[in-house]
Amino acid sequence: MTTKQIVLTVRPIGTPTNNNFKIEKIVLPEIQTGEVLLKGLYYSVDPYMRGRMNDIKSYTPPFAIGQPIEGSVVALVVDGKSEKFNKGDLVTGMLPWRTETIASEKILHKIDLSQGHASYFLGILGMTGLTAYFGIMRICKPIAGETIVISGAAGAVGIVAGQIAKIHGCRVIGIAGSDEKIKLLKEGYGFDGVVNYKTTKDMNSAIAALCPKGVDEYFDNVGGEISDAVINNLNFHARIALCGQISLYNSEETPLGPRLQPLLLTRSALMQGFIVSNYRNEFAEGITQIAQWLKSGELKFTETCIDGFDNLPSAFLGLFRGENTGKMVVKA
Repeated sequence: MTTKQIVLTVRPIGTPTNNNFKIEKIVLPEIQTGEVLLKGLYYSVDPYMRGRMNDIKSYTPPFAIGQPIEGSVVALVVDGKSEKFNKGDLVTGMLPWRTETIASEKILHKIDLSQGHASYFLGILGMTGLTAYFGIMRICKPIAGETIVISGAAGAVGIVAGQIAKIHGCRVIGIAGSDEKIKLLKEGYGFDGVVNYKTTKDMNSAIAALCPKGVDEYFDNVGGEISDAVINNLNFHARIALCGQISLYNSEETPLGPRLQPLLLTRSALMQGFIVSNYRNEFAEGITQIAQWLKSGELKFTETCIDGFDNLPSAFLGLFRGENTGKMVVKA
């Protein structure tokens, strides 16, 4: 069987372009015992993928040149030699960017559509929602009445993180990059205050004005000068969940910023980096709780859906231009 795939052609220097990707056709091997043939339905594009394009040591191996990009996919089982899955099942897993692929049953999980739409298992009921859930609940540890700042607040994780903090009684301040996103966060998701970093000349003063009692919790998706400004306004015993650093992913050299350790020391603050797989054994708890909040209406979700498998590279590049509101997915 012939399938179409998207491969990494050359490692990007700075911001990736369409030249870093190539669409090609290959012939799939025969299905073996314990494997299934899948047809991709929805594909996730995520900022962390930029790091995997670099040939450096990290928590997961880099993408290989000439091999397909890999990410979270919702797929339909169309054939197989598996006792675990049947034809017609919907599954999710870390899969290559192919229109069809053969995968081991061991890396797949069946999804329950009673919990939400299929694409939600790439977002609010998948890595996105779980990242927000564990970052807030395990690191920020929200306390009613405290002030939390969310950077990248209109992104997939930021929108969910802010709402979870709000559910727990926090005062939520968001940072985003357009007036449209500012309005959405305030009117659609109940953020108490939002600042547009693209039109604000002095972020330190803007954060201080929105957080007159200081910052107790910070969910950091972006890093860079935005995070410098937030950290300058930390309270004693503040907690920082270090989720992403998208402002730095395309830097060609390591930028020199403020030395944060003295401030963290004198404020007795905690900064902890994390990846969602750290909490793999607790995923069922997170999905169950998020699904309950969705059904009760306490939690809302936004996704930006791009049509067409061939548009995966352009959708991914759009993340770095801020073209997504909420989770970015591609529908095959």
